[in-house]
Amino acid sequence: MNPLLDERDLPRFDAIEASHVTPALDVLLAEAETALAAAGSPDVPAGADALARVLDAPVERLRRVWGHVGHLHAVVDTPALRAAYGDNLARVTDFFTRLAADRPLYAKTRAIADAPDFAALPAVRRKAVADALRDFELGGAALEGPARERFAAIEARLAELSQRYGEHVLDATDAWHLDVPVSRLAGLPADVVQAARGAAADAGVQEADLARLTLHAPCRLPLLATADDRALRETVYRAHGRLASDLGPAEQDNGPLMREILALRHDQATLLGRPHFAALSLVPKMAGSMEEVLDFLRDLARRARPFAEQELADLQAHARTLGLDALQPWDRAYVGEKLKHRRHGIDDEMLRPWFPLPQVLRGLFELIEQVLGVRIEVADAPAWHADVTHHRVLQGEVEIGRFWLDPYARPGKQSGAWMDEVRTRWQRPDGRVQRPQAHLVCNFAPPVGGRPSLLTHDEVITLFHEFGHGLHHLLTEVDELSLSGICGVEWDAAELPSQFMENFAWEWPVLQRLTAQVDTGAPLPRDLFDRLTAARHFGAGLRMLRGVEYGLFDMRLHAEPGAGERVLALAREVEAEVSLLRRPDDDRWPHAFLHVFDGGYAAGYYGYHWAEVLSADAFAAFEEAGLFDAATGARWRREVLGTGGSRPAQDSFQAFRGRPARLEALLRHQGLVHKGAFGVEAGATTR
Repeated sequence: MNPLLDERDLPRFDAIEASHVTPALDVLLAEAETALAAAGSPDVPAGADALARVLDAPVERLRRVWGHVGHLHAVVDTPALRAAYGDNLARVTDFFTRLAADRPLYAKTRAIADAPDFAALPAVRRKAVADALRDFELGGAALEGPARERFAAIEARLAELSQRYGEHVLDATDAWHLDVPVSRLAGLPADVVQAARGAAADAGVQEADLARLTLHAPCRLPLLATADDRALRETVYRAHGRLASDLGPAEQDNGPLMREILALRHDQATLLGRPHFAALSLVPKMAGSMEEVLDFLRDLARRARPFAEQELADLQAHARTLGLDALQPWDRAYVGEKLKHRRHGIDDEMLRPWFPLPQVLRGLFELIEQVLGVRIEVADAPAWHADVTHHRVLQGEVEIGRFWLDPYARPGKQSGAWMDEVRTRWQRPDGRVQRPQAHLVCNFAPPVGGRPSLLTHDEVITLFHEFGHGLHHLLTEVDELSLSGICGVEWDAAELPSQFMENFAWEWPVLQRLTAQVDTGAPLPRDLFDRLTAARHFGAGLRMLRGVEYGLFDMRLHAEPGAGERVLALAREVEAEVSLLRRPDDDRWPHAFLHVFDGGYAAGYYGYHWAEVLSADAFAAFEEAGLFDAATGARWRREVLGTGGSRPAQDSFQAFRGRPARLEALLRHQGLVHKGAFGVEAGATTR
């Protein structure tokens, strides 16, 4: 029995092996090919229901199972699984490329939209048809002859190159390590040192006083922020900046891949009649044009710059008090933590003991139940790793959906944090409603020494962020597959629910629930909370400029002729325009920019800030009505989380807030407003 072909409700993640992939796809691709041919034939009329009955189930099954394979490739990568994924990528990509450009389906969808009774269809169905027409056009359905063949070839090659780009970053990260005497780890938290010593022992290092450092976030980030050894900080910083570049093994260099990816994206855009890929990328987004995005980003940079200049001056002055004659890139996090501690009596690492992961999850689940009216409980289900937990989402006693949580970093797992679908809510052609399922992935430090995983407050915010995405997917009330949950939501609005959730992690009534000191069980003291909130906007100006820098780089990279041949030069131009900080000449950060080259954010990274305008203003409604106000929570769930992509995101926001979003909420939440003589915020305007 092939577990990938098992149609039981819960995927058998624990049983899936690399050897199952190709046989399963043989079956599923054959089913999908048969359905595609039938749907395009004269025997199936041009009606949404008729097409759905023939095509939707086999295509959804293929997409879902391929998603399982891609997910396992990301979280428990092995040579055999990687090979199986790579062996099948081209043929799966080919099918979905042909599906997206199928002329008979395109013609039938156009006929549905042009039919006299189209206006009488439900609004959700009309939106699905309109989106489908747009996607057919973006998928090359209107192309003819050689242009059509070229477009399909580009799609296949881009899928291959993106896969290799991500694998290079993972391999380079996993390959790097440095064994150092424990005596060089002065300043690091005890649990980080213990984990590094354990890593050395696991690797067979015989010397008892050696610790193994890696570039995985649970080691790298606290080291850069707390290690007193400046040379060690420099070594780790530079190693991370050189990942997957020409300064490492040639077989892991992403430089040639970036050049080809960018050239192919440009060719793809011109085939579809757009001047560059940035213009093509914006077609299904909220932003109306590249110029609007650039103006938005540069306006944010202008507003943030005075704050950032003062923050940098403060860092440089404090560095001198620490005996650092010149503030270097590998000093910034370290000096920042020292300065934050001096000013506010707090730093990221000292808060870890107050945020054991089990308590954070309990508090988060209580918050979700109180605000959104749903209950989360632990459940049994097959999982891909022993660290993964499974949960049910309940409305009363009725199960709404399920999710898996994979919290810890490990070799063979991609860095970062994300949410993705396992199943999407959908009223299937046979009338059954398929319940949504998701997996939420983070990369926290695993438990050590019998203690639970201890999070920084920044990691708590990351967890809330991913749960925001998860709730968007799981609490949808839309039954149309292409518009359910996160499907069909404009990419630059997709971060609205996730960034909205982050705000709760700064509220005292919430933090009281999230915290339990790991040794005593006591909640976070009020004075520590006051210090945490006083330090909330520490470095906000510099952080804003960094986000703008990434967004501008991404947008220019996909708009300017020949950008692929001068990626590093363009990165330095944007850095000089926006940033006050300078990276070393040997820094190659674009070579590991996974969001843009292997994460779906190409010409869309600006969306984090774009959606943050919406999320800050949305959270202000809870500040006005009360954090746990049931009516406001019900309206948020109904008008934003529940609607998915069934209407434009701007309409959903206005249905919730009663007006368009205002930029001042973002600036206030980021601390980027000046106080006038009477404490009135100045410098904020409405966008």
